Formats: sequence, structure tokens, C-alpha cells
Amino acid sequence: MNTSKNIVDLSASAAARIATLIETKGNPDLKFRVAVNGGGCSGFQYDFNLVEDQKSDDIAITRDGVTMLIDGLSAMYVAGAELDFIEELAGSMFVMKNPNATASCGCGSSFAV
Repeated sequence: MNTSKNIVDLSASAAARIATLIETKGNPDLKFRVAVNGGGCSGFQYDFNLVEDQKSDDIAITRDGVTMLIDGLSAMYVAGAELDFIEELAGSMFVMKNPNATASCGCGSSFAV
């Protein structure tokens, strides 16, 4: 298991929302997995899931009692990014503020590098 605080930052708002989601599920062993998959309107898309398993190549970022996992392959696409959680009139969502993205779609869930 790799541990890094520099690959991706986890905002206080995102950590609080993840904690709420884990509490709702009633399983304190859950972790928040961030993955980058091919697809989406810009070439790549973010995938967010609550999981119990932590793989040997996962990078683990912990903040305020919650753990975010990023697999080794996805890490190269999100290095230097910040996962945030925003609440607006139009809705609330996790947002990846990714300096590596050269383009993104209007929904914010897909990007190009």
C-alpha cells in the first residue's frame, strides 16, 4: 500500500461528504475510490465509488478520518489535482480540479489530456 499526500488533494468539503456517504451506508470500512477510465465526451472520465477493498498498487490519501484510493494507472492522469465537493443551486457534486486536463465537457465528468 502506497500512501501519499501529494498526488491528489482531498478538500475538507469532499472529506466531509465522503464521511456522510460512508455513515449512510453503515460500513466504516468503506473507502472512496477515484479512477480514470477511457470514454466520455472528452476522452477520459472520472469514476467515483465506495469500496471495501484496497489493492496493493493503490495510493491512499487520508483526511479527516476518510480514505480516498487512487490506482497507480489513474494517478498519472490526476497528479496535482484536488477532489472537491460543491453545493450550488443547480445541484451538488464531486469535482476534480485537474491541472492535467487540457479540455473538459460541460458536465465536468470527462476530460482530455
